[in-house]
Amino acid sequence: MMDARTAIVTGGGQGIGRAIARALAGQGVRVCVVDLDLGNAHTVASEIGGAALACDLRDPAGIETMIAAAEAALGEIDMLVSNAGFAGGAVEGPTSAPDAQWQDSWDLHVMAHLRASRLVLPGMIARGRGWLVNVASAAGLLSQIGDAPYSATKHAAVSLAQSLAIEHGDQGIHVSVVCPLYVATPLLGYDIDAPEGLPNDRVLTAKDVADALMDGLHKDRFLILPHPEAAIFARRRAEDMDRWIAGMRRLRREAFADGVPQTLADLHRKI
Repeated sequence: MMDARTAIVTGGGQGIGRAIARALAGQGVRVCVVDLDLGNAHTVASEIGGAALACDLRDPAGIETMIAAAEAALGEIDMLVSNAGFAGGAVEGPTSAPDAQWQDSWDLHVMAHLRASRLVLPGMIARGRGWLVNVASAAGLLSQIGDAPYSATKHAAVSLAQSLAIEHGDQGIHVSVVCPLYVATPLLGYDIDAPEGLPNDRVLTAKDVADALMDGLHKDRFLILPHPEAAIFARRRAEDMDRWIAGMRRLRREAFADGVPQTLADLHRKI
């Protein structure tokens, strides 16, 4: 059973991060809400009685400052939820994204979790308990059409989580990685507070993802799939990669039949 008393949630000012912060606070966890936008972080923190910090998680020095400030506000950190992320899109193919986008994806989706874990792990190991959670994506198990930087770095995020679980599990460290498919967030063109017009049941709300995370934490699960069908897709890919790629190429042809989508939100509604 999860008995964390304090948690850091990055990207906690809106979307999935905000829903996770609310869910943890509902379980009695004191939460430090971290966001690039301090105003959003304050809004959520005020709602749940938590602390608020601003941090650009691409910056190693900023992460050090953030962890120190969170510890000053909450005391020992029991749980790190690395949720912050972005998707810039590369709808014309992997090489269409500039180096800066690839680097930002790497720094935010992989290195931010590593750097923050490096700072909180010693205390967790000394106490014999701790939780490291990375909100990755089903793109980290499969591959997202139209955003290679996102897919590649989310694959790396899943791999890092596996390594943390293997290396530190015997030291009382619980590691989980969350891999949803489509979620109704502003990234995909949905309203922040009241997403409407969900096209099908494959598009979940941020609260759905937070609920799945809480259930997975209480069951001490490593791989948490808010969309259970993601496991089926991943198994099919593993069983026959060539067939999987052929199917994804077909899906891409259908999505691009009327021309190159202008945004990820446009692409999402076609696949």
